[in-house]
Amino acid sequence: MRTLRVELGERSYPIRIGSGLLSRADLLAPHLEQRRVAIVTNETVAPLYLAQVRSVAAARQPLEVILPDGEQYKTLEVVARIFDALLQARCDRRTMILALGGGVIGDMAGFAAACYQRGVPFIQIPTTLLAQVDSSVGGKTGVNHPLGKNMIGAFYQPQAVIIDTDTLRTLPDRELKAGIAEVIKYGLIRDAEFFVWLEKNLPRLLARDSEALSYAIEHSCRNKAEVVAKDERESGLRAVLNFGHTFGHAIETATEYRSWLHGEAIAAGMAMAADLSRRLGWLAEDEASRIRSLIKMAQLPDRAPPGIDNEQLRTLMEMDKKVESGRLRLVLLKRIGEAVVTADYPSPVLDQTIAAHVRIQ
Repeated sequence: MRTLRVELGERSYPIRIGSGLLSRADLLAPHLEQRRVAIVTNETVAPLYLAQVRSVAAARQPLEVILPDGEQYKTLEVVARIFDALLQARCDRRTMILALGGGVIGDMAGFAAACYQRGVPFIQIPTTLLAQVDSSVGGKTGVNHPLGKNMIGAFYQPQAVIIDTDTLRTLPDRELKAGIAEVIKYGLIRDAEFFVWLEKNLPRLLARDSEALSYAIEHSCRNKAEVVAKDERESGLRAVLNFGHTFGHAIETATEYRSWLHGEAIAAGMAMAADLSRRLGWLAEDEASRIRSLIKMAQLPDRAPPGIDNEQLRTLMEMDKKVESGRLRLVLLKRIGEAVVTADYPSPVLDQTIAAHVRIQ
């Protein structure tokens, strides 16, 4: 087991990474003393891993909340089911919520923890690669709205993140590839050496080589933890973690969160952000080509799905949280390993990038 820390003063917490951690009662025990426990998971993960977590928390007689699986269920209405279960069980402020699942479960359970009785503690137990390398770390919680992704939420840090790499054995190939999109992101925004490692080792990740996956998870979490420690609430530096996300979130909203996984939309978004950076003369042609090649090597999309037009995508991008004073700020690249957040780009150039990456048919 490897342990990293997200350094946030009194709210600092560990990230545990290793094999067989779901069965390690000693990792949960320090957080569960004299507490009620509620395990929030979904219909896909529950048959696979709920029994393990239930047995570890058995002494606390855990409440179990099983939600439907899918990004389209990341809504206030579904979060209300968590509140219903907590209230019906008369859970108090000492209740510990365990978020067992992928990014959707982590975001919803964390948001419920932030809101229930104005805040109860929670622990992230991510079971997908995307959640392990990104959404479980950093305290972003929330739900989607038909007009925009993650527009309703809160910054609320977990007590711990427990990453059992064994859960990746049951992860569908499509979900694994979607998680790799977020891994690639770290190489692009701040870690050029990691990007080179990915160019050489991506086939090992696709083949589920345990050593390569552990290295990628730890490296991604270390990058995320360092950024969050410097800028917890996204007032500056942390915004670079959204590379590709403004484009990607618009794609997800346009498709009503149903046809593409989050990581697939982010992959296309990163390709678009890299293309815009190239058109601005910031990113060298050869680096833009390397980025697109790596996305394709990961068997991820580099364009928006059919059925979205230019105007629709642009309009949805302008609903993004990074709009300030009427200007859409984007995360772009100066080079591989160096990202900037800027609104300093000609609008027609953005339109050119969008036009090159949408396909009506």
